Amino acid sequence: MSVLIAALTLALCALVILVVSGPLRAARRGADLLSPERGELLAAREAKYREIRDAEMDFRTGKLSRADYELIDRDLRAEALQILNRLERLEAEELARADARK
Repeated sequence: MSVLIAALTLALCALVILVVSGPLRAARRGADLLSPERGELLAAREAKYREIRDAEMDFRTGKLSRADYELIDRDLRAEALQILNRLERLEAEELARADARK
């Protein structure tokens, strides 16, 4: 009887671990699907957004003059657009490759 209880307890624990770790395993599979270039572009996009927010904060707090802010903002947004365009092209290429495999 105690062997049966131990076996059922072990099976229940294994089931709980499997269910709880499911989202973690799915996230890892999704991360593995990202190409290195796509990961770099996503990181660059977030970094550029952070730079834009920092420049806006510097302007609002008076650390930048309006002329300096407009110059910096224009350059940062142009760089962000380049990153977004590259990311969009890469996603279109990945989608075309995935469709070709079907």
